Amino acid sequence: MTEVELLTRQTENAYEWTNKLIESVSFSKWDDTPDLVYTNITWQVGHLIMSHYFHSVMVIVGHQKDVLEKIPLRQYDDIFTNGQPMDAKGKVEPAVILGQLNFLQKRSLEILKSQTTERLYTDLEPTHIPHPVAKTKYEALDWNIKHTMYHCGQIGLLKRVIDVRYDFGLRRPER
Repeated sequence: MTEVELLTRQTENAYEWTNKLIESVSFSKWDDTPDLVYTNITWQVGHLIMSHYFHSVMVIVGHQKDVLEKIPLRQYDDIFTNGQPMDAKGKVEPAVILGQLNFLQKRSLEILKSQTTERLYTDLEPTHIPHPVAKTKYEALDWNIKHTMYHCGQIGLLKRVIDVRYDFGLRRPER
């Protein structure tokens, strides 16, 4: 398995697990922000959009016009990068932002699959904001997976508090 194939498989898995959790929460609960975890699904999804764009698109191939036309990233930056979860309440319709997340995930996977092993080890595309972890494209794509799973855990805890524990199919049948 090549590095591109491995990163692709891991990215697909991270997106799949996270999306299962997100999609299991009713839209009516997306803005619920319990004191215990002080976050909400709306903010988590918006934050994932911003992070996926930065870690798996912008520093890999530069800005992408199709993404910029579909997702208001400047507006989202204020809400989901610099803003607090409470600031996200009521700002975006859940169905809209979920569609944007799915679009961006698909686009990031297309970009990832178009890379070569050699290109993975080249420097990041220049940005005004330095990458907090990575120096190479491989490191940025690897961080995207880790960061996504970190938020998957937060979403899992949040779901448990505002709804019910998510059953990933790992529970043993009751005896």
